[in-house]
Amino acid sequence: MRPTSIPEATAEEKQRIFSQVQADIRFPEYLKGCYECGICVAACPSARFYNFSPRRITQAVARQDIDLVWEQMNGEVWDCSQCFSCLRCPRGNNPGGVITILREVAVNNGLGTAKEALEGYGRIIYKIMGTGTQVSPDMIQPEAFPDWGPETKATSENLQLWRKALPPETLHTTSTSWDVAPKTLTELYLIWHLTGVLDMIKGVDPNLHAILGDVMEEMLEEEGYQV
Repeated sequence: MRPTSIPEATAEEKQRIFSQVQADIRFPEYLKGCYECGICVAACPSARFYNFSPRRITQAVARQDIDLVWEQMNGEVWDCSQCFSCLRCPRGNNPGGVITILREVAVNNGLGTAKEALEGYGRIIYKIMGTGTQVSPDMIQPEAFPDWGPETKATSENLQLWRKALPPETLHTTSTSWDVAPKTLTELYLIWHLTGVLDMIKGVDPNLHAILGDVMEEMLEEEGYQV
């Protein structure tokens, strides 16, 4: 992902956001110093297809280059596939982990790139909170997942055929998913509520947040919880 232009921000705003990155409890474990050996880049699948370098991001954070980090948070951090192949760093760095923190801070602060990157996943989030499962087959549509490549179009055009080819009877439909026990859904709602996931969603998609809030509160109240 590359924005057409980097949004303007004051030095104070960039420093405020970078301070949130540094304050993350995982930060000292993920970043220990860079040898500039390039092993993380050599192992990175995304680096093969994009102008992307986990080393470049790690070095910018290590140098506390808030201007460059701001640019990266508004662009290349979203090119990471989060496969964590970079964990083979001889220095013990976790570039993928650093990028995870950068992404989370971007989401929490409602950066435009976070909204763009997560736009296609709003329906998935709603599906998880509504049914307790990740996706149903009818969600595999090219307009929702343009980064999945041309195979998505072929899959979506033949959904009925693909599903009938699978032996389990519950997978033959493209309109429903697996049943999840109400107790499991209640626990899922409590986790999302208590860990601040809903607050993250609110910064990215207020409308989705409002819908989820209504669904969750109704079920939790039915189960005797007050939120």
